[in-house]
Amino acid sequence: MRDKIKIGTRASLLAVTQSTWVKDRIEAQYPGTTVELVRITTKGDKILDVPLAKVGGKGLFVKEIEDALLDGRVDLAVHSMKDVPTELPAPLHVAVIPEREVPVDAFISTRYGALDELPAGAVIGTSSLRRKAQLTALRPDLSIRDLRGNLDTRLRKLEEGQYDAIILAAAGLNRLGMQERITTLFTPAQMLPAIGQGSLGIELRRDDAELLAGLQFLHHPATATAVAAERAFLFRLEGGCQVPIGAHATLADNTVTLAGLIASVDGREILKEEMSAPAEEAADLGTRLADVLLERGGRAILDAVYQAENQ
Repeated sequence: MRDKIKIGTRASLLAVTQSTWVKDRIEAQYPGTTVELVRITTKGDKILDVPLAKVGGKGLFVKEIEDALLDGRVDLAVHSMKDVPTELPAPLHVAVIPEREVPVDAFISTRYGALDELPAGAVIGTSSLRRKAQLTALRPDLSIRDLRGNLDTRLRKLEEGQYDAIILAAAGLNRLGMQERITTLFTPAQMLPAIGQGSLGIELRRDDAELLAGLQFLHHPATATAVAAERAFLFRLEGGCQVPIGAHATLADNTVTLAGLIASVDGREILKEEMSAPAEEAADLGTRLADVLLERGGRAILDAVYQAENQ
């Protein structure tokens, strides 16, 4: 392993914590190597007063970091996989995926113990169209309002009484040592998570074979297989932050089971399906499941979403 490595990361507390986790493990594995974090502000970090679905475009939280990879300012990037587009610049690849944290969403409230305890008209915060659609299907009587900002900001807004409850990814809270803030967890059956949620991706230049070999100790094949199925599902649907799409894959006895969802923005139409396949067919499974949902009405839902965006 080389003497010095630069990691590109977003500057948020969670992103830096995740990148520091990778840094610490590289330095422990290779005592002669020094790892430096290079904090990079992305477009998604700059635009905090607009819901992500209205910002448009893919790669809102990765493009500037990928630019730094491409021009050699950093050697690798650490991303939350749910932020990584399914199509990457040709010279780059996400080649190392560490073991996944819990992938589900968390219900957080200072007054109520669970979603079903919220009174009619209660205000719940999220800017995710995926969460909004599923929340609306579960509790159409709630008032769902946009919630942007980093994790600390979102929790502060809850504490200030702007919301009766908020929804966050459990993985981020766990990684920050804030598990006590979680009131309860949604099951995937209640709310399918985002594609890749809870998993990290280490992005490298394809021509950097030395670094790829040196980082293999961080790679978790079972997580990579599950994420491959989910990302193939997303790729087939051509989805991003603007579309209510969810998926969750699990691996057991060399079999991948993938649950997928396409929903209308208003939550009135929820299409869900589950399929299984051998682990080596994970990507093909994602594609096939997407095709099933498209044929069941998903194509019309997505067309309506994209048409509304372009108006």
